[in-house]
Amino acid sequence: MPRGTHGALNKAGKVRSLTPKVERRERRSPIPRVRLRKNYKKRFLLGRRPGQNPL
Repeated sequence: MPRGTHGALNKAGKVRSLTPKVERRERRSPIPRVRLRKNYKKRFLLGRRPGQNPL
């Protein structure tokens, strides 16, 4: 089986070191009234079940 350069350790971290540093944004959760209304729409009006693949 021939060995190529795919996964070579001498190139590890190359792309990450070249990308410019971007400051992270501050995330905050929506106010409770908005969050509860969104949950109500999703659960009761649209009838979605919890989980990633609701069936």
